[in-house]
Amino acid sequence: MGYKMDLRELLEKVAKDVDKFIYENLVGTPKHLYDAALHIIRAGGKRVRPTILVASGLALGGEYARLIPYASAVELVHTFTLIHDDIMDNDDFRRGVETVHRKWGVPVAITAGDLLFSKAFEVPTSSELSNNVHDHLSSLRAVNILSRAASIVAEGQALDMMFEEKQMVTESEYLDMVYRKTAALIEASSAMGAVLAGASEEDVERMKRYGRNIGIAFQIKDDILGIYGDPEVTGKPVYSDLREGKKTLLLIRAMERGSVELRKRLQQVLGNRNASTKDFEEVAKMIEDLGIRRETELEAYKLAEEAISELNSLKGVKRPEYIYALKELATFIVSREK
Repeated sequence: MGYKMDLRELLEKVAKDVDKFIYENLVGTPKHLYDAALHIIRAGGKRVRPTILVASGLALGGEYARLIPYASAVELVHTFTLIHDDIMDNDDFRRGVETVHRKWGVPVAITAGDLLFSKAFEVPTSSELSNNVHDHLSSLRAVNILSRAASIVAEGQALDMMFEEKQMVTESEYLDMVYRKTAALIEASSAMGAVLAGASEEDVERMKRYGRNIGIAFQIKDDILGIYGDPEVTGKPVYSDLREGKKTLLLIRAMERGSVELRKRLQQVLGNRNASTKDFEEVAKMIEDLGIRRETELEAYKLAEEAISELNSLKGVKRPEYIYALKELATFIVSREK
């Protein structure tokens, strides 16, 4: 196969196999509950987290068929968080379709999320048929990593809600929240793949750091796109983060370092749904003129480079083509336009 692998092909293959596994294992009654639970999954998505788990595992000597159930479990936890996030944010659409609570109501949506969360820990363990003691121990550890990550994500969500009420949020507070809410599950994905492959402790830690770095970079890039992204590409309204009053890294730095005029303008427009597009446009330009957009982009790229450096330090690589794919993924995360 050589040392290069097409990232798009890998994403498509993992998505196909993860979706197949999920559809086969999420069957039950009442039917409308399972339809609601699968609604966002059926709407599509790149399956980045499952692909990270699979690529990490294969790179370090894992078996594809054994990795897929755990990759599916990660996607179930991720989808559970999306359903509950949409309820809390009162969002109407996700991935181009109605959100679960809009289509089935809040009580069913909450229950559908709960179902996904419980299935995430049931399906990988019930599919583990090997009598090999080492396999059972690595399975237990992988599930423990996932359960810990789910707890950290909940902490991140709570912090995110708290920030909505705070007048000022520091950069360190923000980065801690981002790690918990976004990066922790990506970190868990890369670590689980390494654990399931039987990698050394040093390589598991390197994979964890890879996932943590690209997870934070992912959110920083999202922050940039939330203000400067093309709505026809991102699928989000123009200046969505300004309109929603999100305290992103760009806005925290603008409030700290901006002129009196910029800080005053930010206070006027942040979270103000009655502000005009022109108002948001002016604020966005003032932030860009300060150099904050550029320095934030460079920070995301630096995190991606650090992630790639962790991959270069791995000692137990068995299939380097999957390391190549993970490097490509790190670059894609910070260069994407949506």
